[in-house]
Amino acid sequence: MFLFSIAALQLALPYGDNRDRLEKETARVMARFPWVRMVLFPELCSFGSALSFAEPLPGPTENRYQALARKHNIWLIPGSIYERAGDDIFNTASVINPQGEVVTRYRKIYPFLPYEKGVKAGNEIVVFDVPEVGRFGISICYDGWIPETTRAMVWKGAEVVLHPTMTGTIDRAQELILAQANAIANQCYFVDVNNVGPLGNGRSIVVGPEGEILHQSGEVEEHIPFTIDFARVHEIRKNGTLRLGQILKSFRDTAIEFPSYRGKFEDSPAMQALGPLKMPER
Repeated sequence: MFLFSIAALQLALPYGDNRDRLEKETARVMARFPWVRMVLFPELCSFGSALSFAEPLPGPTENRYQALARKHNIWLIPGSIYERAGDDIFNTASVINPQGEVVTRYRKIYPFLPYEKGVKAGNEIVVFDVPEVGRFGISICYDGWIPETTRAMVWKGAEVVLHPTMTGTIDRAQELILAQANAIANQCYFVDVNNVGPLGNGRSIVVGPEGEILHQSGEVEEHIPFTIDFARVHEIRKNGTLRLGQILKSFRDTAIEFPSYRGKFEDSPAMQALGPLKMPER
């Protein structure tokens, strides 16, 4: 199976407890678009950016979202919440499968410093598989400004990058360009969903693996259903973007060891599976 439908929810939410609203919006989107198999929320949409709402994981908010995924039989990435782990706080996104199980969690590697004060950086690249469909990576907001985060997920085999965001600042235009650039440079889908209203200025964007804009929202609420074609990712990575640049193969095969990477990459079965760098066949 190579087609997989996702709904990203760009919502106008206040600071405070938005969990009831998120549950209702999930029910609405599933009633209207019953073919959707995954729902994606923006960054910190459950409560906003107040560290006082931080809670341990597993915890009550994650438990609610597990029940929500199970109820609608969907994959659910409920944005992120602030996770309290001992004396530390992380900006963490949970990935929940249709059985309501947390299959992985991702801690934001690049908190938006110096503004996102008091939040500790994560240190693990996270990818996960939807069985018989494909491999997804997950990053959060400011991670997208650091190209190595997307490249590292793709090195581990990610074909789609899910990127919940909470941006309400004047650099949103630059983030849209970065979303396209990350997709182009990594021959992957890049899905950047932002809040609107008090928690963001919207303009969520879905980008295809050749950098084409599949959808870009305005600055109002919107449910964004779309379908990922994994076969297209495989074709582009095999024969090149526009049947020209075979970017990932070129990166894989280079002899240079980049100083910024402090040594060689770990072996990548995903990159080896792309096959040799050669002219596309007729």
